[in-house]
Amino acid sequence: MGGMEAEAPTASLRAAVHTLLKVLEPEQVRELRAAPSRLDAPELREWTYLPGSRPGLSTEGLDGVQREAVDAVLAAAHGALGAELALGAIEVERHRRVLVGATGPDRYWLRLLGDPDGDGPWGWRMNGHHLAVHVLVAAGGIRVTPHFIGSEPARIADGPHAGRRLLGPEEDLARDLVTGLDRARRTEAVFSATPPDDILTRDDPFADPGVLPAGLSYGAMTDPQQQLLEHLVRRYFDRAPAAYAQARWSEVQARGLEALSFAWAGGTAPGEQHYYCVRSPDFLIEYDNTQDNGNHAHSVWRHLRHDWGIDLLRTHYTDQHTDG
Repeated sequence: MGGMEAEAPTASLRAAVHTLLKVLEPEQVRELRAAPSRLDAPELREWTYLPGSRPGLSTEGLDGVQREAVDAVLAAAHGALGAELALGAIEVERHRRVLVGATGPDRYWLRLLGDPDGDGPWGWRMNGHHLAVHVLVAAGGIRVTPHFIGSEPARIADGPHAGRRLLGPEEDLARDLVTGLDRARRTEAVFSATPPDDILTRDDPFADPGVLPAGLSYGAMTDPQQQLLEHLVRRYFDRAPAAYAQARWSEVQARGLEALSFAWAGGTAPGEQHYYCVRSPDFLIEYDNTQDNGNHAHSVWRHLRHDWGIDLLRTHYTDQHTDG
């Protein structure tokens, strides 16, 4: 499946990057390529979804054509759903700035890693407030985690986008699951009446599933409950290009869906502060909507072996060393 994963999005990714490079000034290209020579350098695993500057090319000073090219790079590394969410996070952030009286352009930072025309691994990442996308492409496939999307507000109250809930399905599927549990199953799934104030793995370079509660196992659920959990997991996977998303779901099925578990904390009524997570031996999902009185959502998908493309990079550098 590795070849399919790499081939499906690689051509469009390369084309989008080439277009971006053509419309940037030389100094902007130098900023874009501000990266270590090795793609497995520890500093490239430093990330955050909080406000603040990052290394790389800032979108703050880009003109309209350049910004369209950046958006095209962002969209090219996602499936249709992922592109909608990533670009949507930027749109919601613009609304937030209006609410707090802030002025000025978007502030995100893009870094191009490696050479998209070479034989070795390459990729890019785009980070800013409530958006963290990390992409690596190599001969063995594509990797797209850690993948973080946030929304502040979680529900837009007024204006042309009134009622919009960027992460609404992520919240609603999980709520339908927990509220559909009987007393005994809910006792196992709900680990606290008070939710944590953020995702538990935060911006750790390597996610530790041990910090997440065990929750209710897939095998202990009824068929309808299992279907809701499956839909929830696939909702996160579908952020990625289709071939990679399907490969990850096939991986889950091959290992056995019984390895999945679901946990919840906080209230279960719409508008109440809450948190949930999904655990498996290969990946984790977290979601919280606790800040700003339950109107500020975070969501993250981490793959425990694929984050940062570490597995592909390890293979590449090992083979390179062996060949030498």
